[in-house]
Amino acid sequence: MIWHLVAAVFAGLAAAGIGLLLRTLSRKRFPKWIVPVFGGLGMLGYQVQFEYSWYEHKQQQLPDTAKVISSDTSSQIWRPWTLLFPMTTTFSVVDSENVRSQTVEGDVVAEFILYQFERRHTDLITTQPYILNCSSRELVPLNPESGEADLDALRSLRETSPLLTTVCQLANERQT
Repeated sequence: MIWHLVAAVFAGLAAAGIGLLLRTLSRKRFPKWIVPVFGGLGMLGYQVQFEYSWYEHKQQQLPDTAKVISSDTSSQIWRPWTLLFPMTTTFSVVDSENVRSQTVEGDVVAEFILYQFERRHTDLITTQPYILNCSSRELVPLNPESGEADLDALRSLRETSPLLTTVCQLANERQT
């Protein structure tokens, strides 16, 4: 986080330098306030670029076996540019290397870990193991410490759910 502050300051200094250069080249016809305005716009421009490139940057850090299941965008009033162009703030990933499958009573059952990335002042990464019955579309979270299934949190996925499609396809590939 400190490095982003340092980068924003240097972006502001560079943009202020451009403003100063423009003022000098115009033989001081531009007003004095152009220099701090350029500095502020440089810092703001860096911050906007950093926020919008967060999702792509995080995807590049993932292993090749990771599959993005879903992503969500959001807008905040204190970031007025996000009202026109919402930015990606969360996304979910399944690593195909972590999908384990077996056949239970004729149904393909997959065990996997769902990784959720969330953009905040510091990035938040949460992991949750699940069991998914591909035939009945039932998804059950597992307790991370004990490995016990939390049957109270059982839910049924839609047939078009990207999580269901991806995990069951990976589980079927593991079966063959």
